[in-house]
Amino acid sequence: MESDLIGSIDQGTSSTKFLLFDSKDGSVVASHQIDLPHKCPQEGWFQQDPGDIIGSVQNCITEVLEQDGIARERIKTIGVTNQRETTVLWEKTTGRPLGPAIVWCDLRTAELAEKFIQKTKSKDKNALQHLCGLPIHPYFSALKIRWLIDNVEVVREALEDDNLAFGTVDSWLIWNLTEAHVTDVTNASRTMLMNINTLAWDDELLEFFDIPKCILPEIRSSSEVYGAFIGGELRGVTISGCLGDQSAALVGQGCFAKGQAKNTYGTGCFMLYNTGLQPAFSEHGLLTTVGYQMGPGQSPVFALEGSIAQAGDIVRWVRDNLNLIKDSSDIEQLANQVADTGGVYFVPAFSGLYAPHWASDARGMIIGLTAYSDKRHLARAVLEAVCFMTREILEAMTKDSGIHLTSLQVDGGMTANNLLMQLQADLLGISVVRPEMKESTALGAAVAAGLAVGALDVTILEDRNSDTFNPVVTSDDRDARYARWKRAIPRSMGWAADSDTGSPSTSPPRVRRGAYLGGALGLGFVLGLGVISLRR
Repeated sequence: MESDLIGSIDQGTSSTKFLLFDSKDGSVVASHQIDLPHKCPQEGWFQQDPGDIIGSVQNCITEVLEQDGIARERIKTIGVTNQRETTVLWEKTTGRPLGPAIVWCDLRTAELAEKFIQKTKSKDKNALQHLCGLPIHPYFSALKIRWLIDNVEVVREALEDDNLAFGTVDSWLIWNLTEAHVTDVTNASRTMLMNINTLAWDDELLEFFDIPKCILPEIRSSSEVYGAFIGGELRGVTISGCLGDQSAALVGQGCFAKGQAKNTYGTGCFMLYNTGLQPAFSEHGLLTTVGYQMGPGQSPVFALEGSIAQAGDIVRWVRDNLNLIKDSSDIEQLANQVADTGGVYFVPAFSGLYAPHWASDARGMIIGLTAYSDKRHLARAVLEAVCFMTREILEAMTKDSGIHLTSLQVDGGMTANNLLMQLQADLLGISVVRPEMKESTALGAAVAAGLAVGALDVTILEDRNSDTFNPVVTSDDRDARYARWKRAIPRSMGWAADSDTGSPSTSPPRVRRGAYLGGALGLGFVLGLGVISLRR
């Protein structure tokens, strides 16, 4: 007899996947993935078409069911996991999106963030941390909602007509698939509008950002039935699990005990540390967030999070903007051709610096170039930058928790790069454990969904095979390299500030091309003493 299946919609920044997991052992039975386009209409802006997002989900479901011949009756329920903070507004009556989906890493609200910081009594970006666990920053949904209301006429008209709905991507998907206007606690905790202590929309926060409660979805737990598909191949199948992507990875990695942590290497890089049943507030630049809540009657589990804006995105930049590699996977072979970076260091602050700095005026920088430097050193510096940023986050977590991790569980697309994993172990000085199951995020959503309807047990997460990377460099070596990279961080800050006044620019952030080396400067680096080619 064939076993039951649990479906998982994994809607990320770069792609959408639909996967079917065996309810008995958690193995992937079938999957399909579609790349998701984005647009950057102005510098610092990053947006997607809400229609493309829901369309990619529907197409993935169709491909899996048709190509793999899966009987619909075997699919017991569906879980959803999604890129967080990304903001969609639509008409309640028609479902028509009212503008683009403003993606989490978009910087158009940088000036607005500064205005709201100045609005607080303390003039401090952390003035609302005690309420929502987050700093006032363009990363989060509240400022994106405010910007859309202020700048898009059809949004204001819908608001006046009481016909406006807001959602992060999970809400947008569930509304389209079931007509339920809901979100879960993990996604709501990324909006700056939910009280991190009560897990309810907070009147003080709503008043501060001037956002009406009537446009917001209902906050639910991460594991319960939200509704059923109203059409398509899965008509009548329930959606019973919902987790923001990083919380889903925490579940998929089985980090259910206080003190466990995972790091996901995707478009960005995100480390979550399970802090147990009470929210912990960071003094070192980390975020307080909800890890998961496995049912409406269950206690929520909280986490500290370190968010890094660019990780896999840097590799795509090397591929698409600099044209130094053909495929993203080629960076491992290129970087392996040299034993070190030749003194080259990279700060990938394309969208500013996230945790622990929260400096939206920072911009990317490559430093340490000499006539000896070539594309191989840059490739290795790119990989090391991801590892250095992860170490910075782990150090902040150690300071906040007082606990020193002896190993780090990892997942995400970049973890297929063995060199990156070895560099990470070397630069952290602890073991890096990579599970054989590469789809931890999608698995986490499937687990939440399956638990809600009694279709699986969390024991499927136990005793899973993994690869372990142990450090092989000396502590003096790792500390010296890290210290040198840290020296570059303050030099990357302030590049988006107005050059005449030193104050934040009122226009979209400008990137000084000599530091960022973006777009047109794909073939060589302009130096004070000449030009060196990267096409060695």
